[in-house]
Amino acid sequence: MKVEWADHAKRQKNQIAYYIRRRFGLNSEKKFKQEVDQTIKMIMRHPNLGPIDPLFSDRPTTYRSVVVNGLSKMVYCIGDETIYIVAFWDTRREPQQQAKETK
Repeated sequence: MKVEWADHAKRQKNQIAYYIRRRFGLNSEKKFKQEVDQTIKMIMRHPNLGPIDPLFSDRPTTYRSVVVNGLSKMVYCIGDETIYIVAFWDTRREPQQQAKETK
C-alpha cells in the first residue's frame, strides 16, 4: 500500500510540527515526526488499525483515526491500494469543527 496526504492534512501536520519546534525545540519536533512516520508504517501494515471515527459517520466513505503522540489525531480512509490521510489535527481543539472542515 502507498500513502497519499491531502494538502490540508499536510499543512495541518506541518503547523503542528512548527508549533512543537517553536515551543519545545528541534529535538521534540524530530521526535514528533518520527512518531508520525512510525504510525504511518503501522497503518500500512494494518490498514484497519484505527477505529472508525464517529465524527465522520454521516459521510459515505469510512474514515478511521489514530492518535499520534497523545495530542494529534490522524484521520484516514482506505482505498484499493492507497491510504489517504485526510486530516491531522491537535486533539485539544474542537473536534466537531475540525471534522466539518475536513473534505
